Amino acid sequence: MGIEKVTEKKPASGPLRFWANYKEKHPTIAQFLVFFVLSNGITVLQLVLMPVFKSIFAQTSLVDTSFRILQVGQNFDGSPYYVFDYAAGALSAGGGGGLAYFLAVQITIAIAQIINFFAQRSITFKSNSNIWKAAFWYFIAYILITIGAAVAQGFYKAPIYDLFMNTWGMGSFGETAADVITMIINSAIAFWVFFPIFKIIFKQEPEKQD
Repeated sequence: MGIEKVTEKKPASGPLRFWANYKEKHPTIAQFLVFFVLSNGITVLQLVLMPVFKSIFAQTSLVDTSFRILQVGQNFDGSPYYVFDYAAGALSAGGGGGLAYFLAVQITIAIAQIINFFAQRSITFKSNSNIWKAAFWYFIAYILITIGAAVAQGFYKAPIYDLFMNTWGMGSFGETAADVITMIINSAIAFWVFFPIFKIIFKQEPEKQD
């Protein structure tokens, strides 16, 4: 009979060992750091996708289709205030981008959040709870955050585009810069709201013993 060699698994060393020890001592902070890294990766993805969808929809008549829903009170000038306010016409022509802009933003965010759901669940929180239940509550949170972000956007979207495109006279480059800034603001809002939500819906349940 041959002598079997037993190979012992060496403990992690260096940065890996430090990270393992840190996670054990500060699990919530460690989760937040991983969440932060993944969230920033998702934001970069959104910044890549947004111009693509925007350019696609810009070639359609949807740019000239107004999309204004959920009126809540009035603006300071007495005009109606809409939660989702995308007036007809290209942004470069003084419009709100129309339905084309709305779809470009929402499709970009939807794709990013679907990827974010699975990445955060598997990597950050290592959750083994019911995925359908988690997905349901994630969807509810996504809708509420989308509405909240849209309300906030009503205050900063127009001034940002006006600043870059008109006040600073940057034209199409200014429009792109404004796109980036508005997407970053949207991502920042989602970032701070989603972490405590994920802590609730992405649970680690004890494994069942056979």
